[in-house]
Amino acid sequence: MTTAEPRRKRMPKAQRKAQMLDVAERVFAERGYLAASMDEIAERVGVSKPMLYEYYGSKEGLLIGCIHRARTELLERTQQAITGASSAEEMLRLGLLAFFEFIAEHNRSWSLIRQEAAVTVPSAVEEIEGIRRQQTNLIAAVIASFDRDVDPVEAEAFAEIVVGSTERLALWCERRPEVGPELATTYVMEVVWRGVADRLGGAR
Repeated sequence: MTTAEPRRKRMPKAQRKAQMLDVAERVFAERGYLAASMDEIAERVGVSKPMLYEYYGSKEGLLIGCIHRARTELLERTQQAITGASSAEEMLRLGLLAFFEFIAEHNRSWSLIRQEAAVTVPSAVEEIEGIRRQQTNLIAAVIASFDRDVDPVEAEAFAEIVVGSTERLALWCERRPEVGPELATTYVMEVVWRGVADRLGGAR
């Protein structure tokens, strides 16, 4: 038996779409993408299934919508976190902390997106890779802004290393719930930052 959300008449379209994504994200996390049904999502939202299809086209469209929203929110959180950083090291630490806090807040949904969705929904791969690219682009751009002499290719490589290591550590943190965002950030900084700090002369 499913639990329907209260019906809300005349809800603005943007608000209704956000509500649909909220419910879909919960259902995907609870059931898994393959087992989740549009009937259940529509019932829990409190709308007809045709309306759900009208807004998102398909279950796959809902999943892509969830991923895209997470991508947008993560970028906003990271950009806000690093605003005002006075050094590349501070920027990296604040950005990493924002990332790990975001993952902790969206743990079940993030796990679904990274693992099941990437395997079972080919169209989700590009959106998931887009999350990685936006983070590497942001890190590389900010590093370059702190050290004008840094090789752009080296800054990009540094960003790829950071994103790759944090993604793997986020997976590990799912098995180690005692490791919170602060400690995870410290682990990455201790290993990754020490290895590249000397290459970023003016950015330190």
